[in-house]
Order: sequence, then C-alpha cells, then structure tokens
Amino acid sequence: MKRQVIPVKVGDLQIDGKKIYIQSMLSRPASNIDANVLQAIELEEAGCEILRVAIPNMEAISLINAIKDRIRIPLVADIHFDYRLALAAIDAGIDKIRINPGNIGDDDRVRQVANACKSANVPIRIGVNAGSLEREILKKYKAPTSHALVESAMNHVSLLERHDFHDIVISIKSSNVNTMVESYRLLAKKCDYPLHLGVTEAGTERMGLIKSAIGIGSLLLDGIGETIRVSLTADPIKEIRAAKDILRSIGRYGGIEIISCPTCGRTNIDLISLANEVENALSGLDKDIKVAVMGCAVNGPGEAREADIGIAGGNGNVLIFKHGEILRKVKEQDALSELIKEIEQM
Repeated sequence: MKRQVIPVKVGDLQIDGKKIYIQSMLSRPASNIDANVLQAIELEEAGCEILRVAIPNMEAISLINAIKDRIRIPLVADIHFDYRLALAAIDAGIDKIRINPGNIGDDDRVRQVANACKSANVPIRIGVNAGSLEREILKKYKAPTSHALVESAMNHVSLLERHDFHDIVISIKSSNVNTMVESYRLLAKKCDYPLHLGVTEAGTERMGLIKSAIGIGSLLLDGIGETIRVSLTADPIKEIRAAKDILRSIGRYGGIEIISCPTCGRTNIDLISLANEVENALSGLDKDIKVAVMGCAVNGPGEAREADIGIAGGNGNVLIFKHGEILRKVKEQDALSELIKEIEQM
C-alpha cells in the first residue's frame, strides 16, 4: 500500500505520492553558467522532472535565473552551512532548497530561512548523509547506523517545525544499501513528510545502477518514496535513463518495456544482437507496450504471452506474435523491420 504523505508543492509539481518524480543534479562547475544551462536543458529533454544545482558561493546565485529562464522543471538549490546562500537563492526565485537546518547556525538563522521559505512558498529538503552525521549522534551510536540517520533527520525536522514550517521533504542517504533501506523504513513510520530516495556514492554506472535498483526499488515496492535519484559516477543523463528503467520495471513509468530470454541450446538466431537492435530501435518510441524478443520459436510465444507483441526465432526464420498468438513468419534478416512495422500500427 502506498504511504500517505503531506503534499508538498515544488514549482508546478505536487509531491504527494501519486507520481514518483525523477531527479538529477547538474555536474558542471558552478562558475560555468553556459555549461550548466546547456546540461539543464539536456537533462530536462531526457526526462528529468526536478533538477538540483550546487550553490557553493554567492557568485553561483546567478545560475538560478540563467537556468530557470531556459527550463520548465523545478530547480533546487543545494546549499551547505551558509544560511545567507539560502536567503539569496529564495530571493532569486529558486523552487526548493536542500539544506540541513542544524548546519546553518543558531536558531535565529533557522528562523530566517524558514520564514523566507514560507513567504515565498519554497519547500525545504532536509538531506541527511551517513558521511556527515553530527558528532554527538555518531558518539551515541558509534557508527552511521539506520537509527543514527533517522534521529539526525528528525532533529533537523524539529528545528523547522519549531518555526511552524512544514513544507518539508526528507532524504537519508548512505552508500550501504542495507543501511539506506532500513533507514527509510524506520523514517516512514515516524513522519508523514515526502521522502526522496537514493543510494549516495553508489559508484560507477554498472555497480551504481545495481545498488540503486535494489535500494530504491525495494522501498518503492514497500510504498515508500515520492522522488528518486539514481546517483552514478557517470553522465547525469544516464541517471535519468536508469531511474526510468527502475520505475518502468515496477509499473510506475510508461514507455516500451522489452523482455527477452537469456538464450539456451535451442536458440538458433543471434538473439543477443537482435535484442540490442530492438532496444535501440525502439528507444525513442512513445508507446506503453511490452515487447518480447525470444530465441526459440517452439515455446517463445507461450513464455512471452503477457507481451503485447514479440518475435521468436529459429532456423533462419522468425515468428511475429501478439499476446501469444502467431501472426506470421518472416526471414531473420527482416525481423527488426517487420516488428517495427507492426508496433507502429498499434
């Protein structure tokens, strides 16, 4: 069952759990405005729905208007320690800020940021990270355990609630998948704020995707999580593609889903190449269908009966089928073009 949350508005988006929003972060140097604007446009076109940008100093505030003038999706300012950067970002028209209230100074500074956000209808994402826990919490728990992360998050929440601020999103990130999953499960029982999911420092494209799919996917299947970011040491465009695939695999994102068999001794066609060709050819097609690429014409259509359309090959010929029912037989070299022809007519 999907967890019920307090709705939080970010720009024109409503974070309420009805839709899982995909986030990413700009990776260009903050001093290079043109490069950040270009990357922001590319990420929006790739399917990013909420975009974060680092604001390390006052000079970087100029990024906000430059980027917002060129994209339609909400922009989030990532701020550490300096409450003045948060106030400046709010004045510049940012849609959301990511900050830890406990790291920006005394209660008066927290009050200033909370009041400014409230006046401008700007929500705050509290971002707790296993690598930057408060010393007293680390001393108490001896390590960045799930209970330590949750206690830190709730402490930060209390600082904002003290000033009657409730437009809050929370993230608890760890590079350890088990810790990350357990932390969010504990947090989901303690509050009704929307949660932003991610495995931080997940690694390179290969391992980062695996860790993110396990961590993010497990929680989404539990009904936990309203926004996600797949953190990869790679081009952020690949984060968007990975996030889409994770959501698609659990039925929370549309588009073409390709299923294919792992091959066996009955396979008589170059299935690996064919499956990759099908995936590439259909990558830009806007249809919510499941496509099967099977290596055996004997039982392929039966095994892939749940697919909307598919192909199954053997001995130089390929069967084209819909919902398990065979339409016709074509030559192996014509399989891709004939499959595309059928899909375009659907």
